[in-house]
This record gives sequence, structure tokens and C-alpha cells, in this order.
Amino acid sequence: MVNYSELNELINKYNAAWNEHDIENIISMHTEDSVFCNHTSGGVAVGQDQIRELIKNIFSTFPDIHFEGRSLYVKEDLIVQEWTATATHVNPIKYKDKSLEPTGMQIKWNGIDIIPLINGKIARKDVYADSISYLRQLGAQI
Repeated sequence: MVNYSELNELINKYNAAWNEHDIENIISMHTEDSVFCNHTSGGVAVGQDQIRELIKNIFSTFPDIHFEGRSLYVKEDLIVQEWTATATHVNPIKYKDKSLEPTGMQIKWNGIDIIPLINGKIARKDVYADSISYLRQLGAQI
């Protein structure tokens, strides 16, 4: 029987760790061989060490990134959540073969995570984000 309370507690703890930029806490909720795939940026990390580096890069690009949940769907060993990210563009963003230089603008974009679990830990995280929205906010030619 699925314990929805435990699943909700896990995702709330996970999301709080992201907003606190607590990389080690985030990593502790992933399985050793977890896969993190950002289908928007093309970033793929396998295993906790690679995921740690990928997350460090996200926080380096957006030092003040914050996520606000919009919808949450929990079923058995699967969590799907919709979110809105807010961040200030203070570091270059690589886009195609260009680099978007910092503008100091605060930008917002939406995304969705699909998170299957194994034994109460994140086995995979697939991220789909509306990067077109934030690239337009920064004046990128799309």
C-alpha cells in the first residue's frame, strides 16, 4: 500500500533542499545510480557524483534560483510536479554557440519534473523547462 504522506514529505523535503541550495541534502535523497536528465539543456548526469556537479552548475549559473510549486501529483513510486523558477541573471548562460552575458534581470520560467522512486529514494529526475520563455526575457534571438 502506498503511503502518500511519506511521498509528500519526501518531495517537500527535496524541494526545500533545492530552495536552500543544500546540495548534499539533495544528493542524499537520490539513489547511488540515480539519473538526472535536463531535457531542455541536454544535461545528463548518472550517479550521485555527476548529479552533484550538475546541480553545482545550476546554482553557479543562477545563485539565487528559487522554485515555487504549482501542481503536485503523487502515485505509488512516482512524483510529477509543475513549478515556476525565479532567478537573477548574474552569470553568463550558454545558448547554442553563444553566451548570454549577465543582464541583472530577474527572470521566471515554468517547468515540470518527473521523478520515479525506488525504495523511497529518487531513482531518476527528468526535467522539462520552458527555456524559450527565459531566453526571450533576456533578449535572445530564438
